[in-house]
Amino acid sequence: MPGLYGISVGALNNAMTGVYTAGHNISNANTPGYSRQKIEQTTNDPLRTGSGYIGQGAMVGAITRLYDGFLTQQVRQANSQALESSTYLGQMQRIDTLLGDPNAGLAPALSAFFTGVQEVAAKPADIAARQSMLSSAQSLEARFKSIDTQFSNLRTAVNTDVQTSVTHINALTRQIATLNDQIALLSANAAAGQQPNDLLDKRDTMVLELNKEIRADVVVAGDGSYGLFSSTGQPLVLGNLAYTLGTLPDADNPTDIQVTVALGGSQMRLRAQDLSGGKLGGSLSFRQGGLTDAQNALGRLAIALTESINAQHQLGQDINGTLGGVLFTATNSANPNIVYPNSVNTGAATVSATVTAAAGNYGLLTASDYRLVYNGANSYSLTRLSDNTVTALTTAGLPATVDGVTISVAGAPATGDQFMITPTRYGAAQFSVALTDVRKIAAAAPISTAAGLSNAGSGTVSAGTVNAPPPPNANLQQPVTITFTSATTFDVVGVGTLNPVGVAYTAGADITYNGWTIQINGTPGVNDTFTVGPNSNGQGDNRNARAIGQMQMQGLMGRSGAGATGITYGEAYGQIVSQVGNKSSQLQVNSDSLKALAAAAEKAQNATSGVNLDEEASNLMRYQQIYQAAGKMVSIAGVLFDTILNIR
Repeated sequence: MPGLYGISVGALNNAMTGVYTAGHNISNANTPGYSRQKIEQTTNDPLRTGSGYIGQGAMVGAITRLYDGFLTQQVRQANSQALESSTYLGQMQRIDTLLGDPNAGLAPALSAFFTGVQEVAAKPADIAARQSMLSSAQSLEARFKSIDTQFSNLRTAVNTDVQTSVTHINALTRQIATLNDQIALLSANAAAGQQPNDLLDKRDTMVLELNKEIRADVVVAGDGSYGLFSSTGQPLVLGNLAYTLGTLPDADNPTDIQVTVALGGSQMRLRAQDLSGGKLGGSLSFRQGGLTDAQNALGRLAIALTESINAQHQLGQDINGTLGGVLFTATNSANPNIVYPNSVNTGAATVSATVTAAAGNYGLLTASDYRLVYNGANSYSLTRLSDNTVTALTTAGLPATVDGVTISVAGAPATGDQFMITPTRYGAAQFSVALTDVRKIAAAAPISTAAGLSNAGSGTVSAGTVNAPPPPNANLQQPVTITFTSATTFDVVGVGTLNPVGVAYTAGADITYNGWTIQINGTPGVNDTFTVGPNSNGQGDNRNARAIGQMQMQGLMGRSGAGATGITYGEAYGQIVSQVGNKSSQLQVNSDSLKALAAAAEKAQNATSGVNLDEEASNLMRYQQIYQAAGKMVSIAGVLFDTILNIR
């Protein structure tokens, strides 16, 4: 009879445990990360008798959670990738909107500037036209600076986001390490198969939250604790130890924030590629890619515009008869922000990088940053970071010009010293109009040509052009007389001490002296003269203004080499807008796809681990019936026992 009581009471306990478990499931139906639990019921060892083995009922051996580690890992990774992509996308869309705006973008201001130049070319002596050109130039300056300010604000926001993510990551890794300790302790003290299910769910929820900030791969240790590692193997959590992340100014560029990890009492710097996935990975990828590329490209346009137009403007003459000065200023050798020595350098070298109009260097500029590394033995490596192209340099070969950037080194570097060169990053920020007096706009050419009044031949002389690059020859405006000694030869007076004689004449060929070039056509007569001298009455001359206006349609940027044809200013800006737009479109497609994958992974996980209220309601009814039947068994056992006691 005691066996019957034991079976009955065991059945009551089993049913009650089932009710508790079903109720627990129902209560947590909307709890994030909760995995449905069920009781694992096993048969007790039977009682051996002469008649055979008599069953002794059942017991609940464990309460397990319906959990699939593979599906859980898929959910983690899918969420991490989706959030990285959506974070990157959200930031890129802000740049896309800014650059593509028909009112706030650069294209209208750039077009308005050249319209102003054309007005001066049409009315070179008109002060109102000159003021219109200067005003449009100032509007262009404001537009460059406004867009760059937005870029700088985005960079500041990214730095803040990185710091916020690091703080959240540290809080999560500390909690996970604590849970690791608790789970390992409880699992060790529990019977085989018994686990602290709710703590396991809580830990998995924390790991999922961590993956929303940074990709964290899980390795399960023998004691059940989690080891968490970044995508490149950097440990984040090992057992009950959480590795604390921090932030420092970037070693390459202190305007950016770099993530560090505490190791052995020091801060080890982590590269952006060491921290992929999640919001942190998306923020770092955006800063390193989309933001830097767009800001550099805009700066390149500002520098190229400055250097090329200044070069032409300096070949002209203002309304007062003075040679033209610079019209714009932008990033140049005077900008200390072009080169950043790495914060861990040990040598005494300083590096400078300049971009000038000389040899059309501005047209060779790329939108890339560069890293200069001293290898020792008078050897340097210059890496173009956009495509990792490496150029070998030597101490003897410096200064050297690469992609339009002239690099110089002073002092003695130590082997391994690095320098980050950002030749175009701040071009838009420092773009400004140098002129304030409209009379100093150099619309005219500084030379004039004339044929002698007594010439007998049919020779004609062109208006002439001033040769680039500036500044022109010091003898530019010195009067020069060309006298024909025959139909095929001429003498020259006024070009210094040489005064060439007997120069061969070819109709239409370039004749170049003192920084100018002219062409004579036709058949000059003997003793016919042609003069080149200062433009002493050039208020109505528009030759230089026309030359500046024509630059709008010239391929002055993005050239592959000297003399090669590049792209126009408008095309260069169009490329920026197009690249940002294409990147945004790619990210949108990628983000939508990753969100769909994450949703599918979560659906698959919920199918296994999620609470089904209909099923739990059915379980409650089943356990209720079992409980009632077990109660009847107890009643029957009591009656039988009383019957035995009443036997005399």
